[in-house]
Amino acid sequence: MSPIGPSSTAGDPGSTSNMDSMAGMGSSGGMGSMPGTGMGMQVASEFDYLTQMIPHHDEAIAAAKVLQRETQRQEMRHFAVSIIETQTAEVEQMQAWLAAWYQGRDTRVDYEPMMRDLARLGGNALDQAFLEDMIPHHMMAVMMSQRFLTASLADHPEVVPFATNIRNTQQTEIHTMAGWLRDWFATTPGMGHGGGMGH
Repeated sequence: MSPIGPSSTAGDPGSTSNMDSMAGMGSSGGMGSMPGTGMGMQVASEFDYLTQMIPHHDEAIAAAKVLQRETQRQEMRHFAVSIIETQTAEVEQMQAWLAAWYQGRDTRVDYEPMMRDLARLGGNALDQAFLEDMIPHHMMAVMMSQRFLTASLADHPEVVPFATNIRNTQQTEIHTMAGWLRDWFATTPGMGHGGGMGH
């Protein structure tokens, strides 16, 4: 199955300069009110990558469903639908690979949520919280995929273009979300949400 979404972006999304610039986004103390940073996710094998990316995707899908239902911005609604469709297909592909290649292994992981509960928010508060939380959430997927690729952890060749697509697509989406955060809320990734919007 071919991964869904754009397969490349301008330049090399995995380049050192791009990864360094992304590492600076969302890394300030402003993230302190988030449930977790996800930094406990360590990718040391193909099995790790697949089992850890599934709950990470599941969290993004759940958040996007709230956004799709409640946002008043058409751009955000379309973005939510894209995340739901793309990442649902990717989860199904990863589950199929785990079933085919790792029969009998426990695929459960101790996943630490990275995003707030968005269900109680609406309007601008929802849109801003979604963007503030989804940017570092996407950054984690990019870093996991980059680690998987640069360390040559693939045991099956088809996972390489799959991980490359996740890295490239989500980095493109990070820049889109950062632009919206700047244009609509006059803030940038990393400024955080400690001022009254935390849990």
